[in-house]
Amino acid sequence: MIIKILPLKLTNKALSDIKKNILATLAYFDLFNYPLTIDEVFLYLSAKYDQADFQYALRSLIIDRLVHKFGKFYTLKNDYFLIERRERGNLKAAELIAIAKRVSNLLIRFPYVRGIAISGSLSKNFADDDSDIDLFIITAKNRLWIARTLMHCFKKLTFLVKKQHYFCMNYYIDEQELQIREKNIYTAIEIATLMPLHGDAVFEQFYNANAWTRDYLPNKCMRLSTAKPLKRSLFKRFTEKLFNNWVGNSLDNFLMNVTSGRWLKKEQQKKRNMRGIILGMDSGKHYAKPDPKNFQCKLIEKYANKVTQLLERSESSVAH
Repeated sequence: MIIKILPLKLTNKALSDIKKNILATLAYFDLFNYPLTIDEVFLYLSAKYDQADFQYALRSLIIDRLVHKFGKFYTLKNDYFLIERRERGNLKAAELIAIAKRVSNLLIRFPYVRGIAISGSLSKNFADDDSDIDLFIITAKNRLWIARTLMHCFKKLTFLVKKQHYFCMNYYIDEQELQIREKNIYTAIEIATLMPLHGDAVFEQFYNANAWTRDYLPNKCMRLSTAKPLKRSLFKRFTEKLFNNWVGNSLDNFLMNVTSGRWLKKEQQKKRNMRGIILGMDSGKHYAKPDPKNFQCKLIEKYANKVTQLLERSESSVAH
């Protein structure tokens, strides 16, 4: 018989709260079959806890077989294959991150680009043979669509050498609206795990504008040290000066309308990407991003259902 002795000052209710938070954290990453280290579990909790209390709660969940431990990794699934998958994915990510840095050194030279960060699974240090390099781009105020069009025209050329998966520039915002509109666990984690490569000043402003993420991830610090200061080449300064007038305003609006119209047709035709997700873009004057309803909303619903089932299972184990 195992007798659990609670740490001083930790009540049964407090222990239960920590356990629920740990399960919810692991549940989110479980959707991506991604086990976490103990430090990562702590970082992604939605509340602050004493380390000793947190570790005690985690050990209790392992004893109750609600959480499984393999070496330094923790997961909801009793499947060692997930550990091997993560370790392979971490090694592959190191290769792609090195490539992403070279890609960003090129893209930052484009007019009106103010900041570039790695996003998606790669920013969480995972990649496989089918992974793309997803990039999060911040542009100058009211010049997002000029910058985006120039960058995507360049991307068309990368198809000729089959390197297009290195240039997945799928999320743009400009300096006018740095705050992300959707505020939920998904966007909070995506913001917190961004890996800024260029534009340290603009990313500092970006993180300040999205301080709301601390409500979801109070233990997670944003990464600014990875970003280089912005340097503008002579070509970049000249091009921007050329369009910093009414011509640039009209061109940016024109490109926004044309691009938004093309993406609307794709969505109406229910075209899908290689992962089977319906193509769709949510766009406005100051942002261009994947349509939340095609992936983000479905993921959050799936996550909520999973947490509900986990908590019911947890309460059932306590009752018995």
